[in-house]
Amino acid sequence: MNGPEIHLSFAPELHLFVSAARRGGRTPMVTDGSSTLGHVVESLGVPLTEAGRLVVDGHDVPVSHIPRAGESVEVRAVDRPQRIPGAPLRFLLDVHLGTLARRLRLLGVDAAYTNEDPGDPALAALSAKERRVLLSRDRGLLHRRELWAGAYVYSDRPDEQLRDVLGRFAPALAPWTRCTACNGPLADADKDSVGDHLEHGTQRTYDVFAQCTRCARVYWRGAHHERLQAIVEEALRNNSAA
Repeated sequence: MNGPEIHLSFAPELHLFVSAARRGGRTPMVTDGSSTLGHVVESLGVPLTEAGRLVVDGHDVPVSHIPRAGESVEVRAVDRPQRIPGAPLRFLLDVHLGTLARRLRLLGVDAAYTNEDPGDPALAALSAKERRVLLSRDRGLLHRRELWAGAYVYSDRPDEQLRDVLGRFAPALAPWTRCTACNGPLADADKDSVGDHLEHGTQRTYDVFAQCTRCARVYWRGAHHERLQAIVEEALRNNSAA
């Protein structure tokens, strides 16, 4: 390219996506004179889902801005909490984020997920169709144009992933109201109505049950409840402090 030269700087949160040479401050780049600033940012490795305000010579510009010679461009990180306008906040998770999906559901957050990989085009299309925020660690997937909204999950550890997503989007939490297996809503159930789903020891030991209205899975405060309760309490504590 031999078009206008601009100077770019990226927020520290975005250094993960750019080459080492572009992490130290304002670095020059020659553009082609016709590509949008959004295209330039993506060409350097940053998904637009992760780019916040684009500031040119001190003024905010849209992703459609065409860079001009000598401009100084700051690419900032997304604001936290990030507001997604136009639809209720719902998520779609790729095949590698099953634990995160179950934990979001535990907290009552609408999180669509399947352990069968439908492929990037289908995931992006479903995000657009159902207006869900696609969560992924696949940078290429987040570059797809048909996405309605998306977010990169920065950690590979479920505890950190959950804190990251909750801190970024601040969804309303309603623990113990959603099925962790299928994402359906839970309803209170009496022991007699769910007896066919229970082993004899469970029937004898527990009296309080809930059942998924979609897949009929039954829930009670079993051996794993204490661990799950700790996840819920931490999320509520962090949510109230935000």
